[in-house]
Order: sequence, then structure tokens, then C-alpha cells
Amino acid sequence: MKFLRVGNPGEERPVVLDETLRAYDLAPLTAQIDGAFLASGGIERTRAALDAGELEDLGWRLEDSGAEKTPTGERIGAPISRPGNIICIGMNYAAHARESGAEPPQIPVVFLKPANTFAGPYDSAPIPPDARKYDWEVELGFVIGRETSYAASREEAAAAIAGYVVANDLSERAYQLPGEAGQWTKGKSLPASTPVGPFFVPADEVDGHDLACRSWINGEVRQDSSTADFIFDLPSIVEHLSQYMLLEPGDLVLTGTPEGVALSGRFAYLSHGDVGEFEIEHLGRQRQDYFQKITR
Repeated sequence: MKFLRVGNPGEERPVVLDETLRAYDLAPLTAQIDGAFLASGGIERTRAALDAGELEDLGWRLEDSGAEKTPTGERIGAPISRPGNIICIGMNYAAHARESGAEPPQIPVVFLKPANTFAGPYDSAPIPPDARKYDWEVELGFVIGRETSYAASREEAAAAIAGYVVANDLSERAYQLPGEAGQWTKGKSLPASTPVGPFFVPADEVDGHDLACRSWINGEVRQDSSTADFIFDLPSIVEHLSQYMLLEPGDLVLTGTPEGVALSGRFAYLSHGDVGEFEIEHLGRQRQDYFQKITR
């Protein structure tokens, strides 16, 4: 079972796909895939309604997990509604920490991205006008399904994860890293810099610790790794975050990126006309025609 949303930006409506990627209307159950839906048992209600044949068959199926539009020509948007918070874990793969010039962290590195960076998986992603080092980062994201604060066990922390998405944490390294002005928030807050989707998959249907994650720029492989290489596993991340902030249903947590980014020095940074593709096993593939340079 996979959730997605289709329609023009701001007008997306929820759809669920069965194991054959055939589409069913979720309107009888919810108007949005959001925190309220997740916290109220929406995943379980959807599964029961789908099994019982109670949802309307929309008459189409996706031919593959990287389709940019439905067979009826509708845009595929982000599979969840804009989250209240986007919480990120930095350097969660040892090889990426090394290529960044840092030692693997002993505790999770945490930063926030503004929720207004949220974008659809196939939406164009503008390069900022003064960007010199715009970089890609394929990431496993998970969505919080229940309010969680001061989680007291790994079991409680794991139970807070409703499901998974693929995301791209686009980053301007020239803003993020060098000198006194270098700040992670500045480098990771640019418009449309968090494409998410195409699918949201319930946590009980995939193993978040054993998913292949890959990226391509202009058809050439850049990242090819697995979430099995996490430094901090998913319950540890939730448990840690919950000691410092209230996690709310619908919040999106990005879990870090593997090696193979431009920051490594092995590849060129993104430039006008580049095309990026980002995929995590079972969660689909997103594609952006970057990088139409915007002007002031």
C-alpha cells in the first residue's frame, strides 16, 4: 500500500495505491494525508477499507514508481501535506562524514529546515541567484504519527514512526559551511529545496534500516548506498529528538545522506540545465529539472 497526492500545487487530493499500483480514491476517509489523519488511525482505516473493497477504483494504475504524472495527466505532488516541522539529522553515514571532512558524530547532529522549503517530487527546483555550490542529498525521511515527547524506550520511539518517504535535501554549501557566516540553516532554507515523494509507505510495510538509496545527475550515478549504513538508527533518532522537542503528528524527519555529494570534491555542483533523480527502494523515484536559475 502506497499513499500519494495528485493535483495542482495547493489542490492535491489523496489517493492510495494497492500492491499493483492501482489507484483508489481516499476522499471518503480523508481530505489530506496529514498529521490528523495519521494520528487518528488513518493508515489502519485505509488498509481495512481497501481490503473490504469500499474505496472507489479510479480506473488507472501507475506503470512504474517514477511516473511524473498519472495516466490521466494529473501532476503527482508530495505524498503528505506540508509538515509543521522538517527536522534533519546531519552526517548520519560514516562515509559521508569523512567526505565532508569530519569525524563521525558521537551524538546526532540536528538542524531544522523551514517547512516552506517543501516541494513535490517532480517540481522544478530553482538554483538561488548567488549560489555557487548547490548540492544534492538523497535522504530517507520518516513521518511522525503520534505526539511524542521524552520517549522512554526504543519501543516507544519506534512506534512514533508512521511511514517513510524519499526526500532530497538541497543545500547551498557556500552558505552552509565556510567562515563566520557559515550556518547550516542558511544553506538549507532555500525555496523548493526539500522535494518529497512520490510515495508515503507505512512503516510496517518496509524495513527502514535496509533500503537502497541512490541518486543520479544527468543520468550518471552519484550516490549508491543503503540505510543499513546509518550511524544512528531510526528509534535512536526519535528517542534523541524527543528529549529536546515535541514531535507532532505530520512532522517530517530527514535522516541524513550517504556519500557521493558534490561536497566530496569528486563531482561538479549543480548548474543550470542539470537533471537530478533520487530513489529509495520501495519509496519511488523523484526527478527534478533543476535548476532553472532565478533572478532577483
